[in-house]
Amino acid sequence: MTTLKTLTVAAAALFTTIGAGRAEQLIVNSYGGPYEAIIMERIIKPFEDRTGITVVYDPVGSASQDYAKIKATKGRPGFDVAVMTASQSLDGCRDGLLEKFTTDTVPNLAKLNPAVSRMAGECGAVHEVQYLSLLWRTDKLKAAPTSWNALFEQELKGKIILPTFQNIMAANLMQVLSVKNGGDLLENVDPGFKAMAVLAKQTIGFEQSSAVMETYVKGGQVWAMPYWNGRAQLLMDSGVPVDFVKPTEGTIPLIATLNVPVGAENKAAAMKFVDFFLEKASQEAWVTGYKVGSARSDIEVPEAVRSRQITTEGDLEKLLLPDLSITAAKLPEWGDRWEREVVSAAN
Repeated sequence: MTTLKTLTVAAAALFTTIGAGRAEQLIVNSYGGPYEAIIMERIIKPFEDRTGITVVYDPVGSASQDYAKIKATKGRPGFDVAVMTASQSLDGCRDGLLEKFTTDTVPNLAKLNPAVSRMAGECGAVHEVQYLSLLWRTDKLKAAPTSWNALFEQELKGKIILPTFQNIMAANLMQVLSVKNGGDLLENVDPGFKAMAVLAKQTIGFEQSSAVMETYVKGGQVWAMPYWNGRAQLLMDSGVPVDFVKPTEGTIPLIATLNVPVGAENKAAAMKFVDFFLEKASQEAWVTGYKVGSARSDIEVPEAVRSRQITTEGDLEKLLLPDLSITAAKLPEWGDRWEREVVSAAN
């Protein structure tokens, strides 16, 4: 005869099993396409093999769309880890919607470059670093450019395209040119806007989407443009006759982060995943697979990869690192100036 005690024990055991099952699942929100294939092979499968935690991959939304969902749900978006950028990390910390990381919860944070980590704030674990590169058609230019000055050469008049101000590349390029011409990244940006007004006379137009900008290069109408190096490498690998460079004057990074919403259901597993992604071996696998840079300077990667990416302390020290919180606050004002001073100069 089944007793009440037996039923209670059985129910408790079932509850424990269900609870344990839930604890061993993790939902990671990130990107689709080539990114999905690489992260599944290089990061997620090894993480599952080591921990026994099942990862459900959710390749829906951009970084800004993901953060909009986190905000709309007050930190309960239905996923446990989000791949975003330093800008969303700072916003999420300010809004109290993202978990703060410490070396207690994510020990490998201690291995990241401090300056790069500070750019992402306490709620962003930097797993990848790209940079604003100079992309050019190798079959069109007489010599490989090494400086941002190349964009101003007569050879490229009518052969470049620029991003609209809705694409952060626009503000970043203005900041780089500001520093190059005696200004700074945030307060004295007049030299940057003056340089952009001159550069605007070289362009065939402005496009918001990086993907659309790319079509002009593929078609041969554009011979050079600013472009994120990760996308530049993918374009190069696809067979288009292009190459890219970190200009000698320096450049601004695009800092990608791992984030955990405050309402994540599988928070312990999420922290394990973040720490795993930041491990030396994981960073080496990611950098060689996705061909991006790392905030860890102790990784060992082939020279062919290292020479094109941000992978050493020296590389990191050469980056121009604007305060992203201040940059975000200045974007509305800069956007107005862009229309008045840059777009109007192109017309």
